[in-house]
Formats: sequence, C-alpha cells, structure tokens
Amino acid sequence: MTAAVTVIAPANRRHGRNRQLVLDALERAQKPMGAYELLELLRNDGLRSPLQVYRALEQLIDDGTVHKIESLSAFALCTHAECGNHGHAAFAICRACGRTSEFHDAVLDRILRRLARKEGFRTTATTVELSGLCESCANG
Repeated sequence: MTAAVTVIAPANRRHGRNRQLVLDALERAQKPMGAYELLELLRNDGLRSPLQVYRALEQLIDDGTVHKIESLSAFALCTHAECGNHGHAAFAICRACGRTSEFHDAVLDRILRRLARKEGFRTTATTVELSGLCESCANG
C-alpha cells in the first residue's frame, strides 16, 4: 500500500507530536493497525495511554489522512489525496493474507449519495468494505 501522505509540521503542542508519531507508524507499517497495536509500537516514544493514540487517530481521520476500517477495528493510512475533500473510501480486504487496498470509484460515490438522499440522510463520510480473497490468495 503506497501512501499519499502530507507530513504534519511539528507542533509545540503534545497532541501534534503524538499525531505525527501515529502517522509515521502507520506509514512504516503499510497496513491497517489497531489502536492498541499502535500504542505498543509507540510506548518507547512516550505514548502511554490508549487515549493519546485515539485522540491522534481522531485528528488524523478529521484531516483525511487516516481511515477507520470498522470490520478490522483498525486504522489505515489514506492512499488517495482526494479523500480529505469528500470523506469517501472503499477497501478490499483479503481474509487470508490481510492485504488491504483502498480504491475510489465515482459511480459508487454517486450511488451512495443517491441512496443517502433517498433516505433523507446527509453523509459526512462513507467507507465501503469488501471482504474476500485477493488475487494471489484466490489463485494460490
């Protein structure tokens, strides 16, 4: 998974540092990670409580640089710069190897907006998760 990441400028506030630590950890991992996995990975960098990690993740989600993948209870680095503009993403998640790919489709976005309007609902973000086997695992 390649990342289109905007590096966050260092901040004097502690949460800015925490946010950058979490962002860097996700970029190095190149896979979705749970908050507690991130906490364990970043303990030596000064993150001591789950709340520190969750606050950093919440800010990164608000910035559009991270997505939450509900079915995995994990967080993934956004690989598409346009996500921050509309908050829509789709993921293909391999149940065998764990490979996760982010993709975007304009037709799918229009269908989801139409369905939301039909229900009288205004979305602020949409995440679609496809679960199955990647090409390698399906052929292996």
